[in-house]
Amino acid sequence: MALRGARLITMKGDEVIERGDIVVTDNRIVAIGASGSVEVPAGARVIDVTGTTIVPGFVDTHAHWFELRKGVLDAENPSFLANLAYGVTAGLDVQTMTNDMFAYQDMVDAGMLLGPRAYSTGPGVFSNNDFKTLEDAKGVLSKYREHYRTRNLKSYLAGNRRQRQFVVQASKELGLMPTTEGGLDLKLDLTHAIDGFWGNEHSLPIVPVFRDVVEVFAKSGIGYTPTLLVNYGGPFAENDFYTTTEVHDDPKLSRFLPHTLIDRKTRRLQWFRKDEYAYPRTAMSALKIAREGGPVGIGSHGQLQGLGYHWEMWALATGGFTPMEVLRAATLRGAEMIGFAQDLGSLEPGKLADLVVLDKNPLVDIRNTNSVHYVMKNGQLFEGETLTEVWPSQKALPRRWWQRDQDVAPPADRR
Repeated sequence: MALRGARLITMKGDEVIERGDIVVTDNRIVAIGASGSVEVPAGARVIDVTGTTIVPGFVDTHAHWFELRKGVLDAENPSFLANLAYGVTAGLDVQTMTNDMFAYQDMVDAGMLLGPRAYSTGPGVFSNNDFKTLEDAKGVLSKYREHYRTRNLKSYLAGNRRQRQFVVQASKELGLMPTTEGGLDLKLDLTHAIDGFWGNEHSLPIVPVFRDVVEVFAKSGIGYTPTLLVNYGGPFAENDFYTTTEVHDDPKLSRFLPHTLIDRKTRRLQWFRKDEYAYPRTAMSALKIAREGGPVGIGSHGQLQGLGYHWEMWALATGGFTPMEVLRAATLRGAEMIGFAQDLGSLEPGKLADLVVLDKNPLVDIRNTNSVHYVMKNGQLFEGETLTEVWPSQKALPRRWWQRDQDVAPPADRR
């Protein structure tokens, strides 16, 4: 199939093709370029998307699929549907408590569930592992590569510094990418960068940061996901979005999340003055690291599936990130940080066909990311508003249990 006439933000540097075409065969991009320069195979389905903007699929570097059941696998999954509908085509769940997420990942890959590429670290490594030697660490971590079939690992405050170094060295020898978090301790964050961890989750808790901290993070190459929605050092950014944007009555969100969940998240909120929020200053620190070459990603922490990812992008922009810089963090940088840039993160021939078609231009206003017209994941094209499949089949998303429940009127008051 071919998408014709859109503005293409390719993530090849700052390249923007103002009017271009993309050709997809099976699940890969096979050609991309200015309109008229790309050969569309005879018989291909062509969809005119003139006036829209196409970006690579969004990558959540710190996802949590909180609404998925553990122990008993759930065939109806609001977490996956909401994320896909809002353009998140891949995400890494960092620390899942159980290994059930690997079964969910298999179900998505097998076509049994509709959702993003649900990568996972599996259960985290904690201090109770109490590694005494490097061999101890390798003995535990080998199961991630050999049985869980993942290269991603969450080292969750795994003991003292020597024990954390065992985790890093064992990961290096086993070909794993260990991410971790500093737990509101900037000195701990710095040792993570110095000792060679692949990633560091959650925000640096001290603002502002200066050149010494910026250079340690940027030059080490450690991936940094600030998760501003649950910002350290001040009220969570999500509170700001809950109180300044309409969420409870958002019709799209209500289609993909049970209304009981929306009620729980949107009612009886705590309110803060604007000057109490620290997340713009945290985002400013992340900008310093990004402009020195450090990888910075977008992680929604599962706070509000789908829409929350856009909030995280918008929160990053409050620190001075340009729209292009935000989009790069959401796509190519994210793919690099979770280890899948060979297939994801940019619009290039040979890459997997994961992309988002936006009705409005995000380079003009970053909040235009939430104007999803189509989402393509693995070559399948869906309407963003409903997840009705457009290609290669044409079929509506079956009604889910929460949609059926919302059709039922509440019982009469019997008092």
